[in-house]
Amino acid sequence: MAGNTFGTLFKITTWGESHGQATGVVIDGCPSNIPLKESDIQKEVDRRKPASTSKISTTRHEEDKVQILSGVFEGKTTGTPISIIAQNKNIREEDYNDIKTAYRPGHADYTYELKYGIRDYLGGGRASGRETLARVMAGAVAKKILLLKTKTEIFGHTVQVGDIKAKKFDTDYILKNMGVTEKDQLRCLDQKTSKKMLKFIEEIRFREGDSVGAIIEIIIKNPPKGLGEPVFDKLDADLAKAMMSIGAVKGVEIGAGFKTAEMKGSENNDQMKIAGGKVKFLTNNCGGILGGISTGEDIVIRLAIKPVPSISKELKTITTSGKNISINTLGRHDCCLAPRIIPVAENMAAIVITDHFLRQTSIK
Repeated sequence: MAGNTFGTLFKITTWGESHGQATGVVIDGCPSNIPLKESDIQKEVDRRKPASTSKISTTRHEEDKVQILSGVFEGKTTGTPISIIAQNKNIREEDYNDIKTAYRPGHADYTYELKYGIRDYLGGGRASGRETLARVMAGAVAKKILLLKTKTEIFGHTVQVGDIKAKKFDTDYILKNMGVTEKDQLRCLDQKTSKKMLKFIEEIRFREGDSVGAIIEIIIKNPPKGLGEPVFDKLDADLAKAMMSIGAVKGVEIGAGFKTAEMKGSENNDQMKIAGGKVKFLTNNCGGILGGISTGEDIVIRLAIKPVPSISKELKTITTSGKNISINTLGRHDCCLAPRIIPVAENMAAIVITDHFLRQTSIK
C-alpha cells in the first residue's frame, strides 16, 4: 500500500489503524540539536482530542499518551529518524459487528475492498480519522522547528457550520484572540455565532440523527519568504495536497480563492508599494503565494469539511455479497468535525512549511 509517506526533506511516514494496537509516525530529515520533549508533542495531540463535555464529538476518549521511541537523546534531536507512538486503548470491536458485511455510505469501505480485495471494517481501519493522530505528532515536531528557526505561527478557526457564517476578522485580531478561540467548543472566535452553530449542530444530531459540514480557516502568519519549488512543487500545490489528504476535506481555497472568478484583474491583483524601506502589498488576494512562491504575507487557507458519514439515519447500501439493504451507522462518532480537524490542518501546514523551509535553506 503506497501513499503513506509525505514530504521531501522533512519526510513523514504514518502507520496504524482505528482499532489496531497503536498509531504512530516516523519522521526522517529533522535537523539535529532541536530541543524536543514528549510534552511538546503531547500539547498538540491533546488539542485534537474530543472535549469530555462535548455533545457534538465522539464519545471515544483515548489517552493518546505520546512516547518518543528514537531520534532524541538527552532532550535534543540527533538528526536520525524520530519514531513516535501512541497506543489505542479504548477499542470496542462489537460496535462494528452489524456492518462487517455492509458498505457504509460515505465511507471508504467499498473503495478499499475494491482496490485491495480486503478491508479492515473495525472503525474503517486505515481510512479512519484516527490516522490523523500521527500527522499531529509529526506536525508538533515541525512546529517546534519553525518556532526556533523562524517567526512563523500557524493557527485556525471555524468560520462556517452548515449555512451559519461567523463574522470576518483580520488575521492580527484572530492571532491576538486565539485564547478565546481555543476555549470555544467549536473553535469559533465569533462567540455569538458559535452559540447558534452549536444549537444547530445539536438539533441536527439529536432530532434528526444526522451530521453537518463546515468551513475552517488556517492562517500561516509570518511565513518565510521565497518558499516553494516551481513548477510541480509550488507551495500552494503542496499545501493543497496536504489538506486534501485529510479524509474529511472536500475543498481547498487559498487567498480569495473561488471569489477570484467574480473579480476583474484590476481587483484581484495585489498592488505593491515601498513603505519604510520594505515591500508592502496593499491587498492579499493571492493568499501569500505568487507563482507558487511565498511572498512573506499571511498564507490564508480555507477548507470545506464534509458532514460525518456515520449517522443514525437509515440509508440504502449494499452488502459484500451484492444484496440491497438499509443500515444506520451506530457507534461513537463526531457530528461536526470542524473543531477537531483544525489541529490536524494546522499541523499538516506546519509539515509543508518546514519541508519547504529546509529545501530553501539547502540551496542558499
